[in-house]
Amino acid sequence: MKFHRLYLAVFLLAALLFTGCAQVSASRENKRPKARGAFVSFKKHSAFKARGDYPETSRSYRDEDVFARTDSSNSRILISLSLQRAFLMNGDEVAIDYPVSTGKTTHPTPAGDYTILEKLVEKRSNLYGRVYDAGGNVVDYSADSRRARIPRGGYFLGASMPYWMRLTWDGIGMHIGEVPRYPASHACIRGQSDVIPAVFSKVGIGTPVTIEN
Repeated sequence: MKFHRLYLAVFLLAALLFTGCAQVSASRENKRPKARGAFVSFKKHSAFKARGDYPETSRSYRDEDVFARTDSSNSRILISLSLQRAFLMNGDEVAIDYPVSTGKTTHPTPAGDYTILEKLVEKRSNLYGRVYDAGGNVVDYSADSRRARIPRGGYFLGASMPYWMRLTWDGIGMHIGEVPRYPASHACIRGQSDVIPAVFSKVGIGTPVTIEN
């Protein structure tokens, strides 16, 4: 009987300690920023910028209140070439702060003031893409349609640029693409697939876009 009472006391003490640890862990977890896909939620944008890995982080910030109040009538986009980050703005408030990859040295993204000229959910480049042979095999993974050698029976397929937002009529725009955290594009501004649709939904034809060094 004494053995059973002692065993029960030890069991109850262990359960109490385990519950206490779980409560502490849960409390600490609640203090951490919560992630929504690629987004990390902080109460203030300044807190997100205070992260030790900013601006290199591949995560994005979204202010849910500002985002909800943002639409094509009051939005604008700011792109920082030096930070390799872009900002969906509502006035002076940041709705989304997200990583981008702009033009590499051989195809730099020009700074300046622009407006969105065209919006297309589905878009392919007519300049850059891949060349396939007659059997459907890739023979050139980084082809320029102006100089590409296309084998007999083969074809050129332009690179996919979903959620296209055109800035210039000579081919510069914003779209979904690889974002390696350094300039890597042919002058376009690439963003992540789980961020750009949200930006796309809040802008329209004529939305101002500023690209700064």
